[in-house]
Amino acid sequence: MPYYRLFYHFVWVTKDRLPLITDANREPLYATLRSKTAGLRGIVHALNSMSDHVHLVVTLPPSITPSTFIGQAKGASSHLASRLSDNAFAWQGEYGVVSVSESHLPQVIRYVVMQQQRHTAGTFDPRLEHCASD
Repeated sequence: MPYYRLFYHFVWVTKDRLPLITDANREPLYATLRSKTAGLRGIVHALNSMSDHVHLVVTLPPSITPSTFIGQAKGASSHLASRLSDNAFAWQGEYGVVSVSESHLPQVIRYVVMQQQRHTAGTFDPRLEHCASD
C-alpha cells in the first residue's frame, strides 16, 4: 500500500446558488458524502455547508483524481437530494479545489467547521469560498 498525505479542500455550489440545502436534507447529504468518500478510500476531515454551497476537506488516495472524486460525490449527493425534495435539486457543474499542506490542515478544518458563524459575521475568506462558477 502506498504512503500518501494528500489533503484537499473542495467547495461547490447549488445550481444558480439557490438555497437548496435545508434542515431536511443537510444530514442525509452529509451522510451520503461521507459514505461516498469512504467508498473511494478517502477520509473526511471536515464537512459543512450553507444553504447554497458545501465545503469538504478530505484525504484522497493517489489512485483517484480530484475531478473523479468530486464528480462521484456530487452525483451521489444530488441523486439523494432529488429524492428527498419536492423541488429539483442540482449542483453547478463546476467546483473549486485547493490542496492543503498538512501543517495548515487544522486551520482549514476549523474554517470549515465555523462556516455558519463566519458567514453570519461576514468574516469568511473569499479565497476559501471561491468556486469555479463564481
